[in-house]
Amino acid sequence: MALKLVPEFEDIVEGLGVPGIAAIVLLPVLVPVAGKVVKPVAKAAIKGGIVLYEKGKGVIAEVGEGLEDIIAEAKAELVAAEEEAAERAALPGEMAAAEA
Repeated sequence: MALKLVPEFEDIVEGLGVPGIAAIVLLPVLVPVAGKVVKPVAKAAIKGGIVLYEKGKGVIAEVGEGLEDIIAEAKAELVAAEEEAAERAALPGEMAAAEA
């Protein structure tokens, strides 16, 4: 018994039947009609993608600015804390008297 890797032509034709023949006959008529419908839909999808991209860029820029502000505030607080710690270390007697 031999293994069939490639189907024979008769098997393909029998498998297609009426739906396959109808598809072959109607395909030249349906492709241009489908193209007229698909093209505007594709263009609308592309336009929507461009608009979303542009809005996304704006949102990302705003988020970036907000993060930059937060980072600047955090750095300023760190510098202030370091300066305060340095002042306390330099004047231990005076700071202790002032706090009491």
